[in-house]
Amino acid sequence: MTASKILLCFCLSFIIGIFFPAPFELKRCGVDFSLVILFFLILGILLISVPPFSKRRGLIILGFCILFLSAGIYRQGIAELEITNNEMKKYNDSEQSIILIGEVVKEPDVRDTNTKLTVRVKESKVLITIKKYPQYQYGDKLEIKGKLESPAVFEDFNYKDYLAKDGIYSVMYYPGIELLERKNYTGLTCVIYKGIFGFKNKLRESIFQNLSPPQSSILGAIILGDKRQISEQWKEKLNITGTRHITCVSGMHIIILAGILMWLGMALGLWRTQAFYFAIIFLVLFIVMVGAPPSAVRAGIMGGLLLLAQYLGRMNTSSRAIVFVAAAMLAANPLLLKSDVGFQLSFLAVMGIIYLMPIFQNWLKKIPLESLKNILAMTLSAQVFTLPILIYNFGYMSLVSLITNILIVPLVPFIMIFGFVSGLLGIVWQTLGWVFSWPAWFLLTYVTKIIDFFSQLPFAYLTIENISWLWLLIAYSILATITWHLNEKQKLKFLEY
Repeated sequence: MTASKILLCFCLSFIIGIFFPAPFELKRCGVDFSLVILFFLILGILLISVPPFSKRRGLIILGFCILFLSAGIYRQGIAELEITNNEMKKYNDSEQSIILIGEVVKEPDVRDTNTKLTVRVKESKVLITIKKYPQYQYGDKLEIKGKLESPAVFEDFNYKDYLAKDGIYSVMYYPGIELLERKNYTGLTCVIYKGIFGFKNKLRESIFQNLSPPQSSILGAIILGDKRQISEQWKEKLNITGTRHITCVSGMHIIILAGILMWLGMALGLWRTQAFYFAIIFLVLFIVMVGAPPSAVRAGIMGGLLLLAQYLGRMNTSSRAIVFVAAAMLAANPLLLKSDVGFQLSFLAVMGIIYLMPIFQNWLKKIPLESLKNILAMTLSAQVFTLPILIYNFGYMSLVSLITNILIVPLVPFIMIFGFVSGLLGIVWQTLGWVFSWPAWFLLTYVTKIIDFFSQLPFAYLTIENISWLWLLIAYSILATITWHLNEKQKLKFLEY
């Protein structure tokens, strides 16, 4: 076994350890968390150091895998205990109002009727819902008086776990607020953030001046990650047609976008090296432009690794690098594995592209246009690998997603380019921006017509509720077996030549 394969085994063992039941889940079953850790540690050390086990290389590797498994279990346990012992959380759901002094550490999430502020108070973060006006800015120091509450757990959505992965364990609704200090942006990081948010707000205003809903709201989501303006009706249509990912700046969207940019550069006549740098630069600028949220940064790392693998021509071995990066991300924040669907989609989409894209390219070899064939192969491979996790998290399966994605996804880069150019020109001169928004309007109108038509079909989706995680495990086991078989079959065909 090579060194890279051994490292892959260690990383997978660590990830499996993080997937292990949390301390409170073990306690509920009458199992002591510390005893579980101790058992795996002793077993791993025995295999590594005690003869005759220590004389066999395979058993030594297995011993280290068990130790990495223990490390994953321990890291997950520490994360859960940090949540349990959080000082701010102790004040949740009490009848007494408290006074907090903190700083706005994230761009305010301005919605139709309210605004959500992420405020850091000492070592904790609190999500505060306030009225839309007066408006506050990133970096503002506030005095807040109100009642802390625990995030709700809904029947079909665990809002508590969703916030916990970002280090937020308490929420507050419509408290009294006093602005203590408006931050003077003197530090380099603060100046950059202020510039990014200022540019983003101007671009958002330009987009909504040039276009009307639903085209404007979909464009704002695609290039700014601003899904707040999309109506509930259109969100439902996007879900039914399996195209919700095009409005996200994380997960599968950015992975597909990274690959499309690579092929787009080559279609424009760039060499492979030039296309690689073109895609990387555009991807970095795109992530910075949307404010570099953690979800987009994580997906950007995945997409960058995928592009690097394509550039080096080592797609088959790049999965090891992806698993290593995933393990490193989970070491920093183990809650991502179970609570961040964006992280799951990013990882699975990349793995699907690595292992299934060559298969689909071979099946679609009769398509004369190379760039179209590659885009279709990439879209299909990402869709197949992410389908089980989408069904598990959202409880339905779109029966039209394959055709809608084939009809829409290839146009996403052009929508982004035309939308960004028209929005940028609109900041300088609104009339000029309106004129140049016509290509984006035409493409977005096509997209909305496709989504609207397929969402109204009686067989558009199938509801699958209350799915067990065992089903998910079985589904990916079957998918992995089929993928391995197809890759082996393709290798044999290659050797026959």
